[in-house]
Amino acid sequence: MAENIIHLNDEDFDELLKTSDKPIMVDFWAPWCGPCKAIGPSLEALADEFGDQITIAKVNVDDNPISPSKHNVQAIPTLIFFKNGSVVNQITGMVAKEKLEEAIKSVL
Repeated sequence: MAENIIHLNDEDFDELLKTSDKPIMVDFWAPWCGPCKAIGPSLEALADEFGDQITIAKVNVDDNPISPSKHNVQAIPTLIFFKNGSVVNQITGMVAKEKLEEAIKSVL
């Protein structure tokens, strides 16, 4: 895992949303999910590229069911973009790195 990606759980999820001074992209994923694994390298590259401008976080939906439920995550991977604690964008499913980069730039 990239050093610039943080792992959240149900206990610290809301706290990060309240206290972050940067936009946040949260990847809701599970270890058994093929598309989740496939999108991982793109997230790592984007974390290295944009880590000083956006917080990239992962939430394992199997271990942390409350956070995905609160945000109506129906499928994984789901990437939700937060700015000032509010949802500003959401992407569900495997998408190209370029699409993720566009989404990041749109919230910066």
